[in-house]
Amino acid sequence: MLRAIVLGAAAGGGFPQWNSAGPGCRRALAGDPAAPARTQASLAVSADGERWVLLNASPDLRQQIIATPALHPRPAPGEIRHSPIAGVVLTGAEVDTIAGLLTLRERHAFALYGAEQALAVLAANPIFQAVNPAIVPRRVMPLDTPLALRDAAGAPLGLTVQAFAVPGKVPLFLEDASGADPGRAEEGETIGLRVSAGGRALFFIPGCAALPPALAARLEGADCVFFDGTLWRDDEMMRAGAGPKTGARMGHMSLDGPGGTIAAFAGLGMRRRILIHMNNTNPVLLADSPERAAAEAAGWEVAWDGMEVTP
Repeated sequence: MLRAIVLGAAAGGGFPQWNSAGPGCRRALAGDPAAPARTQASLAVSADGERWVLLNASPDLRQQIIATPALHPRPAPGEIRHSPIAGVVLTGAEVDTIAGLLTLRERHAFALYGAEQALAVLAANPIFQAVNPAIVPRRVMPLDTPLALRDAAGAPLGLTVQAFAVPGKVPLFLEDASGADPGRAEEGETIGLRVSAGGRALFFIPGCAALPPALAARLEGADCVFFDGTLWRDDEMMRAGAGPKTGARMGHMSLDGPGGTIAAFAGLGMRRRILIHMNNTNPVLLADSPERAAAEAAGWEVAWDGMEVTP
């Protein structure tokens, strides 16, 4: 049986973001039950409930592990260290996707999967040698090819992943220093994942700049899709004074509007559609907002930390 746990549901910076005084963040900091805190986006998936694979490794990973009993150590008698984390699969190389790998540096063996571009970023940054490749093998994940995941020792994990390119851009820290729009990136910079086990599947697409026909066809009729919910409207951060970029410039679809995610997904016939990777400015994070009501009326769920899903 395929099982997924949302480790974090927010975009980079989390909710509340540490230096944000926006209205939503102020409510979250005050403990408003309609504005619950969320850490940075990641899923844990498993076919047996014993060995788990992380989809992305966020900067909040240590906190997420502590908050998730399924990821706590279960050592055999006489052992002092153990983790049920058997693998990590990356959808790209943004900071909020890879920084948590450094949390996993205590000589625990797991397999690390990513597209060539993401693994090249790790190879080019010596700090990631702290996650010793002799203990943590790095495995290239081909696009559009089902791949049976295996742990560091080569034992099957019962999960099959198929990676596919989605519209996106290069990681922020690799953009030109001038701030010029890098445009859309080559295939493989940003990927989506189809994860399957036991005849069920889920899609995980935390970053996506557009929904071209081929991607819509891939998702049509899916059991469950976790999809990029970064912004409600394209100019949201600019209107809030939180940044100078539109969602499109950052490589994210907006939820609202005629070209937005809600409209683009209408009629695709999915059993469950779940928003993940919400920016702290996005009013859909607030349970009492009209934007949340509109998203739910359109058939969308809003992910929360600790949410469990069995597709």
